[in-house]
Amino acid sequence: MNLCKNTNTNLYFSSVNDIPKAIWEELQCASNVYFNPKYLISLEKNNLQITFNYIVLLDKEKKAIAFASIQIVDFQLDGIENSLTKKFDKLKCFGRSIGIFPKLKPIKLLVCGNIFVSGEHGIFISENQNKQKIIKDLAKAISHLTNSSKSLTKDISIYLIKDFIKESLTITDELHDLNYYSFNVEPNMVLQLDEDWNTFQDYLDAMKTKFRVKAKRALKLSSNLIVKETSIENIKTILPEITKLYKKVSEKADFNLGDFNLETYMSLKNNFGDAYILKTYWYQDKIVGFMSGIMNTDSLDAHFVGIDYELNREFAIYQRMLYDYVEIAIDKKLKVINFGRTASEIKSSIGAIPQELTCYIRHKKSITNKFIKPFLSYIEPKPFVQKKPFKTKSFTN
Repeated sequence: MNLCKNTNTNLYFSSVNDIPKAIWEELQCASNVYFNPKYLISLEKNNLQITFNYIVLLDKEKKAIAFASIQIVDFQLDGIENSLTKKFDKLKCFGRSIGIFPKLKPIKLLVCGNIFVSGEHGIFISENQNKQKIIKDLAKAISHLTNSSKSLTKDISIYLIKDFIKESLTITDELHDLNYYSFNVEPNMVLQLDEDWNTFQDYLDAMKTKFRVKAKRALKLSSNLIVKETSIENIKTILPEITKLYKKVSEKADFNLGDFNLETYMSLKNNFGDAYILKTYWYQDKIVGFMSGIMNTDSLDAHFVGIDYELNREFAIYQRMLYDYVEIAIDKKLKVINFGRTASEIKSSIGAIPQELTCYIRHKKSITNKFIKPFLSYIEPKPFVQKKPFKTKSFTN
């Protein structure tokens, strides 16, 4: 059931299953995992705490030319206060007094993008289109979605359109004309794989001595761990344990748009098979960690991990996971690993470099929106020391 009536140029859907097959054929976007209906329905059916909507733009011939994934979430403002200053607390109270943020309840946040993954996974635009115009049309379609539904008009406070790389800003900065403000978030840490790396040992050999020694030490510390591939059949059995480990990691995050229901893994494994990676790490018959990721065309995208922090230092669990991502990508002949946000410094020590990401935000009410800008100065990437682990020869340095 759609929350919003279609227009001559916009189609609105409240479930992936409602989108006709002909639209997917016209868009030709399913080769990208994040715009594949099998991926989208996996998220939708397993994360009932989120309201999902989808927008399709049509051209003059009524052909689909763009697609946007919308996720409406409850965001707890108090959840980020520990990472910010007392001055922000005062600003937050002021924001509540003038209506920017609702009092004593979560913010109802409309996100155009994927709240579980860093990167440009919310908007798809077909080739040979005027992308500057389409990005504005999509923003207007988002406003129409909320304004056409009494419940959304009442509940939604803020629009967020995320995460764009530097090369896309000539397109997405058009949103400034629609009273959106832009701000940077923690970067996506990216490792470009050298074409000369045919084995994991080649990767280690490309490192400077200091970092190679560090890698070998982590591999030695983790040598007592047993790593197991997870199948569709045994996911359900381990779900309680890996959920606890996931919670330990997510609770440490400074900024979280929503909790991921790990039952989604069953759907993702069922729909993507070996292209979706889920490994568990065991010590003495106990799960002490897990890692997940998906192969998307020529990239490996790291997804969620879970860690037993009490054993992490002793067995270098997290470092081992990072090196395992590298080994998988090399074995699969992929070109790049997207490690996502957080833990930037340790990711840089294995060769990843930061890829800047920009988000756009606006308040639904025009007058209130003018007070958003002062808050954005408190949302900025954490500084970190960028490591350079490779010898000069490597282009990834």
